[in-house]
Amino acid sequence: MSSPPVVLLGPQRHETTVGDVLNRVAPTGRLVTVTAGWQEREAEDVELNDLVEGRALNLTLYTRAETVWRRDAALRAAHQAQQDRLRLLRQAYMTRLAHLIEAWRDVEALTGDPAVLDPERQAALDAVRELDAQHLQRVAAVRGEFDAALELRDRPAVRQQREEIARLVDGASAVAIAGGHIAVLLNRLRMFDVGPLIAGLPVVAWSAGAMAIAERVVLFHDTPPQGAGHAEAFDAGLGFARDIVPLPHAGTRLRLDDPTRVGSLARRFAPARCVTLDPGEGVEFLEGRWVPLGGSHHVRASRRLAPDGRLHGLAA
Repeated sequence: MSSPPVVLLGPQRHETTVGDVLNRVAPTGRLVTVTAGWQEREAEDVELNDLVEGRALNLTLYTRAETVWRRDAALRAAHQAQQDRLRLLRQAYMTRLAHLIEAWRDVEALTGDPAVLDPERQAALDAVRELDAQHLQRVAAVRGEFDAALELRDRPAVRQQREEIARLVDGASAVAIAGGHIAVLLNRLRMFDVGPLIAGLPVVAWSAGAMAIAERVVLFHDTPPQGAGHAEAFDAGLGFARDIVPLPHAGTRLRLDDPTRVGSLARRFAPARCVTLDPGEGVEFLEGRWVPLGGSHHVRASRRLAPDGRLHGLAA
């Protein structure tokens, strides 16, 4: 039995391709949409609904979360405390990561006998990858402690909303997940345990939505306003898009003309493929592998960051 399609797209603001893709993946039936990453603009989905001829029904996860907070003050306070812990954990991780990244780059820049230096370069890379893995484990532990202590899914306010969401998802032909604020989007998807509800449905996700359904959410920016940019292993995603690291806005956020930085990013997150998702680009999981999006002449092929520092096609 083949698995349902999973399609990842670039940002939709300037090059809108999601309508064509959704109409191909699910030409008939009701679609459910997630726009929680838009936060207060969650309901501004008229254009999206028009693209699929009025077939879309918004799950309103952001609004539902606000309803839960109003009804369950203890849960809201506990959630805020958890977020404080996660912010502190991220601060510690980023402090350690900066030193390890710099050490890795310094070792990579050394010249001399490869028999001596290659194992040292690998060890420096392994240290970065080990820290990434440790951080994701710590984040998962904090979330697990929160869920266990609060019995999240058994709380009446949460349970009521999840049951309503389940009824809306039942019988849907596909789910569309928009971008926006990645942390907000992930938190709302987790709060209502949406993953199991949409399992088995075709999924079309774009921008931060594509990041949210990956196995691992990687934040990246080579030249952020606040200083040196180090890609970070931010959190686990829903896991619908496996063996891939989606990179929305790669063309503006990454120095794709710098072979050293491109190659380092590719090697750090291997064996997962780091794939660009610039406006107009897309990729699809088909017959067990990621391929350029088929069936639409309006979508350009995403590119893969390779260890040699270049950009390749997905099949290269």
